[in-house]
Amino acid sequence: MPATKPLRRTLAALAALPLLALAGCGYGSQAKDDGGAEIAAGAEKIDGLDSVRIGYFGNVTHATALVGNEKGFFQKALGATEAKYAVFNAGPSEIEALNSGSIDIGWIGPSPAINGYAKSDGKNLRIVGGSASGGVRLVVNPDRIKSLKDVKGKRIATPQLGNTQDVAFLNWIAEQGWKVDAQSGKGDVTVVRSDNKVTPDAFKSGSVDGAWVPEPTASKLVAQGGKVLLDESTLWPDEKFVITNIIVSQKFLEEHPKAVEAVLEASVDTNEWIEANPDEAKAAANKQLEKDTGKALPADVLDPAWKSIRLTDDPLAATLDSQADHAVKAGLLEQPDLEGIYDLTLLNKVLAAKGEPAVDDAGLGVQ
Repeated sequence: MPATKPLRRTLAALAALPLLALAGCGYGSQAKDDGGAEIAAGAEKIDGLDSVRIGYFGNVTHATALVGNEKGFFQKALGATEAKYAVFNAGPSEIEALNSGSIDIGWIGPSPAINGYAKSDGKNLRIVGGSASGGVRLVVNPDRIKSLKDVKGKRIATPQLGNTQDVAFLNWIAEQGWKVDAQSGKGDVTVVRSDNKVTPDAFKSGSVDGAWVPEPTASKLVAQGGKVLLDESTLWPDEKFVITNIIVSQKFLEEHPKAVEAVLEASVDTNEWIEANPDEAKAAANKQLEKDTGKALPADVLDPAWKSIRLTDDPLAATLDSQADHAVKAGLLEQPDLEGIYDLTLLNKVLAAKGEPAVDDAGLGVQ
């Protein structure tokens, strides 16, 4: 699954299919407001802003946002400007919130980022940073599937038609030489589009034989007796591919670059702290998950899920470009023009101040 050259193409979605399904991880479409850490005495507002509104999903692929919220990194960086949070269950609602101005910055998956940008003709968002790589696995019933070739003829769940994992699985199927109709999911493999909330029950009941899913769903299936047959990271150069990016409203980026820089600095600091304090960070993420979703993850799910995620400040732009290309090959998307989707100026400024190397936009940056 090599990275491809930057796409320079025009978007036109198939009439029967919305732009790549915007559910980054398929947990629904509700958003939950959540208050942040206390503002330090004597702190000053950034750009005169009363608040910066930050969106993210309540799952471990958004670990940077979870820990940054719980440990107060974002609030510290923003000074007297209040960090406000909205916790989403899926991409569509987060993109809608960004478009409406309900949030300013968000952690989100590659498919929502691609679609949000393409659907607005490149006018609504920019990707300004990376957050996570990996965390996607093919988990199967070991009694029914013992090797990769046994996947043929079986029923495999993905979160949603056209979402990030669905595209990846369809691309993998094609690479095996098997045929599947992308929209119906019928063919040499039956692709079952199943919300991640219900996939564990479907797996337990035997209505699906496996699932190509993100964390923590993959680890939930393993806890039920499933076997990891394939880790998607092994299909990518250097075993890295984007699963979570940081996006910002173009209007907010233009009007309040200091606030965006502060959030990016907090994100980089959070990732650095997580790497230095893995156990404490895992506990902090789970604590925030419990606040956001009402339920913490048990250790037999959290521990393997946490290990499968690789946090990164690099948005891994070439892999996002490849993911878009895979959707085109699958027939789910007409070739999009992604030029200008990235603006990594502020991130590279933050990284330079820490003595870290600049990250690359794969030729898809603002000109």
